[in-house]
Amino acid sequence: MSAPLNLLTDIEGVAVGHATDLDLGSGVTAVIFDRPAVASGSVLGGAPGGRETALLDPSMTVDAVDAFVLSGGSAFGLDAAGGVQSGLREIGRGFAVGPARVPIVPQAILMDLLNGGDKDWGLHSPYRDMGYQAFLSARPGPFELGTVGAGTGATTATFKGGIGSASAVTQSGHTVAALMAVNAMGSATISEGPHFWAAPFETAGEFGDLGMPQDFDTAMRLKGMTIPATTIGLVVTDAVLTKAQAHRLSIAGHDGLARAVIPAHLPFDGDTIFSAATGARPVADPAALMEIFHLAALVTARAVARGVYEATALPHAGAQPAWRDRFPASPKA
Repeated sequence: MSAPLNLLTDIEGVAVGHATDLDLGSGVTAVIFDRPAVASGSVLGGAPGGRETALLDPSMTVDAVDAFVLSGGSAFGLDAAGGVQSGLREIGRGFAVGPARVPIVPQAILMDLLNGGDKDWGLHSPYRDMGYQAFLSARPGPFELGTVGAGTGATTATFKGGIGSASAVTQSGHTVAALMAVNAMGSATISEGPHFWAAPFETAGEFGDLGMPQDFDTAMRLKGMTIPATTIGLVVTDAVLTKAQAHRLSIAGHDGLARAVIPAHLPFDGDTIFSAATGARPVADPAALMEIFHLAALVTARAVARGVYEATALPHAGAQPAWRDRFPASPKA
């Protein structure tokens, strides 16, 4: 079952903030942990972009992070983590190195430079400032989905992409939740219709309650043969996990991505999923642990579909239409 908000912030101690610039056609999303969270991640796309991703390997020394950042802007967007770091440093957060503190802020970026927005920003990109704005706006509780934050300029093969989130609760009471910025080479929808590949996992009509179509094809649909694209995001639980277990959590998230976007993990995708465990609830037995991984895949798939379902088109000539533009009141299939 879903947790109360059906959002990443259903996990206590997690805050989400967006910085959105519709004229730029891009933005930043910051996920801030109240306390450092055991974290890892995995990259399965062939064209990724990231910052501090190497330290997430289970063999690396640092095992916890203060925040994650998702950003548009391709490689220019990597400045965003610096803005979030600045905010964390202001409040005294960070890994202690003698008297100094270094906030640990891994980041992934997506390619949104060709979506029609005004990218003529001058000498320095705006992403560091946007990262700081996203940090300042981070709150627990409800947050926007769709064309906001890192999902502002996101696109897919068929419809406008965006930010999606979903959550679930295991039988033993652990919360598992995902947040995804859906910017895929492939498609989250089936053929040319309104139905989502993630439909079997939908909860409470969160992306239209359309189910699966009676007839559909599996032909490859791409938004461009050589246009880099990246679906990025994170999956988080309130369980106590080791760093190695958190790594498996990110892999489970990729399972969900592959169920919700077809095709995924292509040579020109940069598909990256971070993972974290806040450590609020011990895991009683192996069965409880397996259910956390199971639900990680499902909430990721649902978050991907919600990112497309909730998106709106950018206010630019020639912008990719949103799902809602074509199917504003689709009946249940």
